[in-house]
Amino acid sequence: MVKSMLTVIGMSIFLFTITGCADRQDEIQNVGMLIDSTIEEQPWGEKGLAGLTAIGDNYDVNVFYEENVMTQQDIIRAVDEFVNDGVNLIFGHSSIYGRHFAEVAKNYPNVHFVYFNGGYFADNVTSLNFNAHAMGFFAGMTAGEMTANDQVGIVAAYEWQPEIEGFYEGVSFQNPSAEVHMEIINDWNDAQSAVDIYEDMKNDQADVIYPTGDIFSRTIIQEASKDNLYTIGYVEDQSGIGGEMVLTSTIQHVDKLYEIIADEFNNGDLNGTIKTFDFEDEIISLGEFSPHVPDDFQDNINEAVQSYKETGLLPNES
Repeated sequence: MVKSMLTVIGMSIFLFTITGCADRQDEIQNVGMLIDSTIEEQPWGEKGLAGLTAIGDNYDVNVFYEENVMTQQDIIRAVDEFVNDGVNLIFGHSSIYGRHFAEVAKNYPNVHFVYFNGGYFADNVTSLNFNAHAMGFFAGMTAGEMTANDQVGIVAAYEWQPEIEGFYEGVSFQNPSAEVHMEIINDWNDAQSAVDIYEDMKNDQADVIYPTGDIFSRTIIQEASKDNLYTIGYVEDQSGIGGEMVLTSTIQHVDKLYEIIADEFNNGDLNGTIKTFDFEDEIISLGEFSPHVPDDFQDNINEAVQSYKETGLLPNES
């Protein structure tokens, strides 16, 4: 099998051409992905593309993606183009696609639609959800342990993110004296607003920051490392951005999840439902700890993660 070079299709659809594809309707034929922003320099989007590419390699099929698809009209157009190209598995790489997929899917009964973090589902629509409360809790434990000023901060994209409450609980469990500063940007990628918020938190003496966004998580980590302040990475292992000032990272293995869902679909096991993934599924994990984090605390938190995998109980619940 020989893969051609990346080819631009229309405005922003890209195609990996690989010879050979499945012939049966209940097997993967071609695969598409929609994303509501750009992919470049965004951990969430980059991981989605990595997962999509892996599916193409594993199944010798064509894979397509289109960026900046946000409106219902754009979604209908892109889905129609995908289907015309033989796509029968479509990923919407955001929560915004749930309601639209639930409507569009009625017109494409032989296509399965998959999206992230939502409550919509149908016979051929599946929602993939991360149980992010626990990862926020372990990030909070780390922040509570490592703050010297008893002042920590979380810069969130949206109020609905479960990791926010988890972070509060983790900080309180590990260090009841610590105060948590929180700001919500209402955007995954607004780096300028994130920097402004970071500066305010720094002025309030926060010395550990947990940025739970996409582009702006990288931006805050870069700024904090210059100021010798600790951070906790998000979505990917971000120690490569901030070095030893990144205490650990809460990693969501989106790329691996793409492959799992593709396997289920190809085997005829993917149902229209809401699916939830957590530490025990190896879809969420903590990254390597900075050498600044004491060994005994690393041992304690690793034991707590293992216990959570086995029992489903966080340290404040057991």
